Amino acid sequence: MITYDINEIHAILPHRYPFLLVDKIIDLEPRTRIVGIKQVTINEPFFQGHFPGAPVMPGVLQIEALAQVGAILALREFEDRDKRIPFFSGIDKARFRKPVVPGDTLTLEVTALRIGSKVQKMRGEAKVNGTITAEAEIMCVIAERP
Repeated sequence: MITYDINEIHAILPHRYPFLLVDKIIDLEPRTRIVGIKQVTINEPFFQGHFPGAPVMPGVLQIEALAQVGAILALREFEDRDKRIPFFSGIDKARFRKPVVPGDTLTLEVTALRIGSKVQKMRGEAKVNGTITAEAEIMCVIAERP
């Protein structure tokens, strides 16, 4: 089993605070499957406006968190990953099932459907305590960094 801490995530992903939405990787099967964790805290900047008095993590940010975990699965296959950047190219079959609130531990499981040299397609499920909160098929293009 392969795991990554935040420093190892920083070495792979170009995302940084406040937009880095994965704290650690707890399981990874190369080119097949990856599981990450996002500890959701009241200190997240989006909770200031979504929604005051009733904070809920936006569903689109759950999908972004899945995409970031998927990007780790894809980018780790590139030796020159520091010269690459993942861009969303599609989201299909997105569903938002249950609110995610401060204090939740969001488990982000992503399974590869297609791993290519440029285009990636994956299926992701975000869960809290084993219950799906969001799911989608996500596609990205791995491009050269500008």
